[in-house]
Amino acid sequence: MEHFAGKVAVITGAASGFGRAFAEKGAALGMRLVLADVDASALAAAVEALAAQGADAIGVPTDVSNGEAVEALAQRTLDAYGKAHLLFNNAGVGAGGFLWESSANDWAWVFGVNVMGVAHGVRVFAPIMLRQNEPAHIVNTASVAGLLSPPSMGIYNASKHAVVALTETLFHDLRNAGGQVGCSLLCPAFVPTGIADAERARPDELRNGAALTPSQVLAARQLNKAVRAGKLTAADVADLTFDAVRERRFYIVTHPSIMESVRVRHEDIEQMRAPTDPYALKPEVKGGA
Repeated sequence: MEHFAGKVAVITGAASGFGRAFAEKGAALGMRLVLADVDASALAAAVEALAAQGADAIGVPTDVSNGEAVEALAQRTLDAYGKAHLLFNNAGVGAGGFLWESSANDWAWVFGVNVMGVAHGVRVFAPIMLRQNEPAHIVNTASVAGLLSPPSMGIYNASKHAVVALTETLFHDLRNAGGQVGCSLLCPAFVPTGIADAERARPDELRNGAALTPSQVLAARQLNKAVRAGKLTAADVADLTFDAVRERRFYIVTHPSIMESVRVRHEDIEQMRAPTDPYALKPEVKGGA
C-alpha cells in the first residue's frame, strides 16, 4: 500500500499512545480516519483535536473485546466512508506479577482486549478489504513481549505471543487467498504511552477486589520505569509503522537492540536449554523502582 491520501484508516485504541500517533500521522498524510476507543470522553477529545487541525475524522466508542461492537465499528466505517484501507488493531492492556497470583479476571480482561480485539478486527475487516479488490493493509500491535517471555509479565506475554502467531498465520492466509491485502506485525519495546495506566480502562465487572501482591507492585514499578526510560516516542513508532506499510514489510521491530535477546531465546530453543531471563541483557529494567 503505497498511497495514503484519501484512503480510510480505522484505528483501535486511538485516544492515546500509539493509536493517537497513528491517527496524527494518518491525518498528516491526508487519510480519512475512523477512531475507536473504549474511553468515550478521551476519544471525543482526540477527534476534536484532529478536526481542529483539518482532519476528516469520526469517533466510534468501541470495546474491541466485544465482537458485535467491532462489527458495529465496521458498519459505521462503511456508512461514513464506504471503504476501509488501513486497519490498526492496536488497543491493548496489561497486568503483571507472578502468574499464580493473577486472577481469572486478569486473564479475561487482557486476553479479551489484546487477543480477541485483534481477532475480531481481522475477522470483521479482512473480508471487507478483500472484497474491495484494491490495496489495503492490516497492522496488528503485538510487542517484544510476543518475541520474548520476561518474568512477572505472564498474561501480557501470552497475549502478545498469541498476536504474533495470529499475525504470522494471517500473512500466509492472505497470500494464499490472493488479492491485494497485506499485513504487518508491530513489536515495539518500551515507549512512553498509556500502557502503564491501562488499569483505568478495566471494566468494573473484571476488577479485582483484593489488594495488589508484592510481585504485582514490583511489576508495576518496573513497567513504569521502563516506559519512562523509552527513547523513542509514539510518533517515532508511527513513522516507522507507516514506512513499513508503504514497503509491505511484515516485521516491525522498533528497537533493534532487542534482537540480541530474541537471538538468545531462539538459541535456547534450538539447544533445548532452560530459558534465559530476557532481563539478563537489560539489568536497568529489572532493577525496578
